[in-house]
Amino acid sequence: MNCRHCGKALQHKFLDLGFAPPSNAYLNQKDLHAPELYFPLKLHVCDRCWLVQTEDYSRSDELFTSDYAYFSSTSSGWMKHARNYCDMITDRLQLGDDSFVIEVASNDGYLLRNFVEIGISCLGIEPTDSTAEAAEALGVPVRREFFGQSLAAQLVSEGRQADLILGNNVYAHVPDINDFTKGLKAALKPAGTITLEFPHLLNLIQLNQFDTVYHEHYSYLSLYTVQQVFAAAGLMVYDVEQLPTHGGSLRVYGCHVGSGKTASDAVVRIINVEGAAGLRDLSVYQTFQKHADKVKNDLLDFLLEQQRAGKSVAAYGAAAKGNTLLNYAGVKPDLLSFVCDAATAKQNKFMPGSHIPIMAPDEIAKQKPDFVVILPWNIADEVMMRNACIRDWGGQFVVAVPELKLI
Repeated sequence: MNCRHCGKALQHKFLDLGFAPPSNAYLNQKDLHAPELYFPLKLHVCDRCWLVQTEDYSRSDELFTSDYAYFSSTSSGWMKHARNYCDMITDRLQLGDDSFVIEVASNDGYLLRNFVEIGISCLGIEPTDSTAEAAEALGVPVRREFFGQSLAAQLVSEGRQADLILGNNVYAHVPDINDFTKGLKAALKPAGTITLEFPHLLNLIQLNQFDTVYHEHYSYLSLYTVQQVFAAAGLMVYDVEQLPTHGGSLRVYGCHVGSGKTASDAVVRIINVEGAAGLRDLSVYQTFQKHADKVKNDLLDFLLEQQRAGKSVAAYGAAAKGNTLLNYAGVKPDLLSFVCDAATAKQNKFMPGSHIPIMAPDEIAKQKPDFVVILPWNIADEVMMRNACIRDWGGQFVVAVPELKLI
């Protein structure tokens, strides 16, 4: 296997989580009686450009299907984040009636609905029918395709270059990061701006966020690597912000090389922080496996202890990161009886691999479990606020990442 960006042969393994089904391939009752497709879930690191990437097995059309079950609007915190971004970027770029905005991976219209409300022309690019339909119901125009150079060329031929192209949590999801980035450049007006948000590799390593590894995430990105990918496509990163979302993300601001912009102090600072943390040092990657193994073992010890004590354990959040953790640990319904999730698209289905049933959130109050494991630890505060009723019967919340903790 060669690096997806620079082409160098990959010789260094970063993480091996065995075999697992796609993390968003939720199952119906009938699926439980059929074979389930598993792929290797391994990460490699390139010692030239430092791109961390999954092993080449699964294809995007096998992962992002027409009934894709992740709807961004399910999280109230994420909705607020999207609105705040729209207010900020509209002011910063002075967007107005004559501006055009493209969002790649627009999902269910959670963000572009804000531009529709203020009369700024926009277009969502979203290949999954289930989420695209939800966006269109909000008045968001959607192109149901995967984004890359081919689609960008079509947009250019239609006179639809953008003043702003944004992508939240999509950059890590594209199998051909070079084609995607060249597409961004082609679809961007000469004075336009690109903003991309993605989980920061630094946090994955320092906070042991190995459960954010799943097949839909082809790449795990540092600012240094994004700079390299942008530069190869004729783009530059001119600013960057650190965000608390998804356990710690970066928002990079990009533009055409030669646009007259220069890199901000924040860009220089974060590049230096990454270097000091060893993100361009192989030893940091080669010692990570043991940290993931400790989380797995601690979770299993906890679940087995509660089973022996006759205690009941459920979980909240049928998130992809939860599927990574549960499948790596080999957890089944005998140790974790059910998972609750607010997304109706996931309810009455089963977690891939583990086959744990997914219920509506009110099931917690009905069954009164002794412990609720919060699988999407990045929104733990929101989950605890929504389900504070478990304190009434002495129940406790638990998180497993970055370490097992009762909260």
